[in-house]
Amino acid sequence: MIQITIKIDGMQCGMCESHVNDSIRRAFPVKKVTSFHTKGETVILTEEDIPEEKLKAVIKETGYEFKGMTKMPYEKKGFFSRLWKK
Repeated sequence: MIQITIKIDGMQCGMCESHVNDSIRRAFPVKKVTSFHTKGETVILTEEDIPEEKLKAVIKETGYEFKGMTKMPYEKKGFFSRLWKK
């Protein structure tokens, strides 16, 4: 699983977050997407990599400004996750 964090400029409220989240869900097969207008970022969890250019296009369509992104592997952290590691 991959965690993609996008920096977005222009989100002002919870409705802005919902608008961005819905647009990303419609455009890509994601497991989870969460936006934070106070931080100016959106975090996406997905099985498949999403190209930066496609994300830029979707964010631009929503009327917000794409400022950059980072990708990193994601490992689910559960209550018992450290017990299973060796």
